[in-house]
Amino acid sequence: MRRSDVGRDDGPWVGLSLDVRDRRRPGLCVFSAGRRLLLSQGERPVLLADVDVRHEGVDFWRTDEYRSFVPPLRAETGRVLAGSAERWAHRFAGYLADSPDSPLHDGRWLLSHESPFRRWRHAGTSHAEYWSSMLVEGHPDGYIDWFLHSRSWEVLPLRPMPGTDDSRVKAYRKQAREGTLPPVLLWWVSGLDCHLVLDGHARLAAAIAESVEPPLLHMHRTVSRDDLAAGVDDAVAYEDELARFAGLRAVHGPAVPDGAATAGPRLARRLRDLDAARAPSHGPGSRGVGRCGAGAAARQVRGSSRDCRGGCGRARHRSRRAARCSP
Repeated sequence: MRRSDVGRDDGPWVGLSLDVRDRRRPGLCVFSAGRRLLLSQGERPVLLADVDVRHEGVDFWRTDEYRSFVPPLRAETGRVLAGSAERWAHRFAGYLADSPDSPLHDGRWLLSHESPFRRWRHAGTSHAEYWSSMLVEGHPDGYIDWFLHSRSWEVLPLRPMPGTDDSRVKAYRKQAREGTLPPVLLWWVSGLDCHLVLDGHARLAAAIAESVEPPLLHMHRTVSRDDLAAGVDDAVAYEDELARFAGLRAVHGPAVPDGAATAGPRLARRLRDLDAARAPSHGPGSRGVGRCGAGAAARQVRGSSRDCRGGCGRARHRSRRAARCSP
């Protein structure tokens, strides 16, 4: 796996671009069959989902089978790497690359400390209130509400969030107060339009308990190598713009700008966007296997106590939505 730094035009570091090769199928994999999705880790179903026919949200069922691929992070490690998002990103990139249970597969990925979640919190809303509202509730079943959270991308833990009396949460609360809390690793999955917590459930619970902003590392797929190359070729068309300005300067003199002030920033923005743009999540490998797996898992769910295929969770969340939307 190749790692390269991604930064803004004015210099600040944004994240790591991960170019993954020779990893055709990941350990943590998304499969789809029509409106149904299955997230599996190896042979273990982790999450089953069914998109609402009106595309207002997604019913889900967690199996409690998810296991984090990140080893326990010691307090000393948190103190050594505190305040350095770049060093944490390299540390987590190593965990992602080394573990057979991570979601990485062939293609390009962005692992960034910048997250839209930080921009959406109103100044008058505490961190505890804000992050509690962004967490998707319900276990084992629940509902991701696209109606209320359109384009704000809720956060779905892959296992139940631990309580404040949990020993790990108590230890992490001390680190949260000290400013040495390791980051929470989030993965944006396009089919759910939601972020999944890959690692850091207890750290997120500790940050909420202390009402501090949790440090984040945000991961998503970016455009493929072929699309990147095609986009770079298109961007090179700006050279024609420079040539056009040069011709005008030759005729009309130095009063005509050289074009760099116009073409240069646009070219830089285009290249940066190509490097960081989101690409849809998908499960590589045999799609037939995915459909069979999703179908078998869905039949197991329909045969369980949840015989309404998410209707219970949907009704519960619509009732909550009506209460929140009422004047």
